[in-house]
Amino acid sequence: MSKIKVAVIGCGAIAQRRHIPEYASHEQVELVALADPNLERAREMADMYGGTAYASYEEVLANEQIDAVSICTPNYLHAPMTIAFADAGVHVLVEKPMATTEEEGQQMIEAARRNGVYLMVGHNQRLMPPHVKAKEILDSGRLGKVLTFRTAFGHPGPDAWSVDGRESWFFEKEEAILGAMGDLGVHKSDFIRYLLGDEVAEVASFISTLDKEGTEVDDNAACLLRMKGGAIGTLAASWTQYQGGDNSTVLWCQNGVMKIGTVDGDEVIVELTNGTVETYKVGAMATNEKQVPSGIIDAFVESIQSQTPPAISGEEGLRSLQVILAAFESQATGRIIKL
Repeated sequence: MSKIKVAVIGCGAIAQRRHIPEYASHEQVELVALADPNLERAREMADMYGGTAYASYEEVLANEQIDAVSICTPNYLHAPMTIAFADAGVHVLVEKPMATTEEEGQQMIEAARRNGVYLMVGHNQRLMPPHVKAKEILDSGRLGKVLTFRTAFGHPGPDAWSVDGRESWFFEKEEAILGAMGDLGVHKSDFIRYLLGDEVAEVASFISTLDKEGTEVDDNAACLLRMKGGAIGTLAASWTQYQGGDNSTVLWCQNGVMKIGTVDGDEVIVELTNGTVETYKVGAMATNEKQVPSGIIDAFVESIQSQTPPAISGEEGLRSLQVILAAFESQATGRIIKL
């Protein structure tokens, strides 16, 4: 089988830590192009991993015949770039949040459909080993129905991990549009939908900028969610967890409680009402400090090779984004927003 020719647009932290090395190490992939407005950054990556460096995505489209692309750019560019590559007949893997508005998301999905290409969104939390295990346990039915839950994602913020630190686009309102909620909250809206196999029906939220000075994007959010199936719970996203960051989820069910990543971050603990306690150590979740393969690149490549639409589709990405957009609407209006 011929190798899949891939380009990566945007050579910042997520591309450097996940997309580029994972493509480069994949035997079915040929990394042919890397683009970044900071051409030197693209050249550094090309020197390390191969491929040609470009300063823009337009140059990639004009000069390269590619099968697939990863879009790892500031949020406001996700939609126009996705549409341009889809129109060129290229399969697209776009980082989350897939878009900054519902209209953009719909246009991206339509562009992929119109051109017969796949659109996948990089919601890697679904593929983290503890999350895979938790889904398997929940789907077995042993815990019964989920009644209440809490899910949270927090770390010190992009200033601590972005390649540009405090100067990162993440803090530029025009480029990011969404702050901690677009970066971390959308991971958890996606994960809770996936884990419960249910959709969010209503959202109420408080979203603020509490400590990141000189930016208009949010750095903290606390949301209340009601699922269509009836479960109620909370979702929190934070860029100000300067100590003791969090990526945990707890589900209180009819027959017990399931705690995911609450202690060391790599475990699932099931405590049943009959007194038994089970602990599954299933492998670490990727963090900014400790990169483990995301599984996203493998899934994207497999999808293209097997000609099977990706499970983490544009439609899935859009539903997860809609929850976040509803949270912003709730903050703006002081109302509970029905989805």
